[in-house]
Amino acid sequence: MINLTSDANFRVEPNLINPDASDNAKRLMAFLCDMYGKRMLTGQQAGVGRNPEPEIILEATGKYPAVMGFDLMDYSPGRTERGAVSQDTDLAIDWWKQGGIVTFCWHWGAPKDLLDRDPDQHWSKGFYANATAFDIEAAMKDPSSESFALLLRDIDAIAEELRRLQDEGVPVLWRPLHEASGGWFWWGAKGPGPCIALWKLMYDRLTRLHGLNNLIWVWNGQHGDWYPGDEYVDIIGEDIYPPERNYESQVDRFRQALSYTSANKIITLSENGPLPDPDLLIQDGAPWSWCCTWYGTFVYREDNGRLVYSEKYTELKMLRKLYDHPFTLTREDLPDLTAYRLP
Repeated sequence: MINLTSDANFRVEPNLINPDASDNAKRLMAFLCDMYGKRMLTGQQAGVGRNPEPEIILEATGKYPAVMGFDLMDYSPGRTERGAVSQDTDLAIDWWKQGGIVTFCWHWGAPKDLLDRDPDQHWSKGFYANATAFDIEAAMKDPSSESFALLLRDIDAIAEELRRLQDEGVPVLWRPLHEASGGWFWWGAKGPGPCIALWKLMYDRLTRLHGLNNLIWVWNGQHGDWYPGDEYVDIIGEDIYPPERNYESQVDRFRQALSYTSANKIITLSENGPLPDPDLLIQDGAPWSWCCTWYGTFVYREDNGRLVYSEKYTELKMLRKLYDHPFTLTREDLPDLTAYRLP
C-alpha cells in the first residue's frame, strides 16, 4: 500500500450512524476506512436503460471498476405510473455477487405537479426544479398535506428496492438528495432548511420504520450550510465535472469537503467527468475514497454501430494509468467483503 500521509484527517473509525447496521455494511465500512488515505477505489456509473460502461472499461483496461453506481430513478412512483421500468436493483445484486461494491443515487422525480412540457420540462426530467411546481418547503411545513403524504409514498416505494438489496446481503453506499446546494433539483430549490428536514425524514423512515440496515449514508449536499449533522452522515461526497481532459486532483474541493465538519469522515469523489491523475492525488494529498465516472458520452462513443471507448473526456492512456496504478483498486483487487473483518 502507498502511505499517502500521516494526516489525522485520514484516520476514520468505522462507526456507522445506524447502530443496527448489518454485518455486511459494517464490513464494507471497515474496508473503506482501512483503505482511506492509502488506496482509491475505481468506480463507474451505469447508464440508464442500458449499461455498456463496465464492459467498455474492461475492454479498454482488462479490469472492472471496483464500485458500480446505479440509480433508483425509474422506481419512483411518479415515473412508474407513466411506464418507466428499471433493472438497476437486479444489476446491483449481480454486481455484488460478482465481488463488486454498489452505490446508488436517486434522481427522484417530483411526487406531483410535473409541468410535463416538451422537450426540456418533460415528465422524464421531473427531478429538475424547472420541470415541476412541487414545493418542498410547503410540503415539509405541513405533515398533514397531500404533498407530504406523497413524499412518504415515494420513500416507501424506494424502500422496497432497498429491502431487496438487503435481503440479498448487499450493503449500499446510499447517496440520495445529491447536489442539493446547486438548486437545480427540486429538493434543493428552497434552500437548505427543507432539504435537511427531508434528509432526516428519509433517514428515520428508511432506518427506523423500514428497518433498512444495509445503508451507508453518503451525503452530497456540496456546501457546509446544507450539512445535516454528523449523526446523519457516514461519508461526504463531492460531484466534480472539470473541463475535458483536465486531470487535476481537485484538492481544493477535497479540502472544502473536509471543512463541513470537525469530525473525521471519509471524503469521496461521488461523481466525476474526467478522471483525476493518481499521481496528482498523491502529490496534492487528496485521497478520494472512490471515484465514479458518469455514464454515456463520458465513457463511450458510437463507431459504425459499435460502442467504443471515447477519449473526449479522459484519454485512453490516463484511463489505463488510473486502472493500473498502485494507488487504485479495481474489482479484481477487492477482498471477499462478505468475510472481511468486523470492526
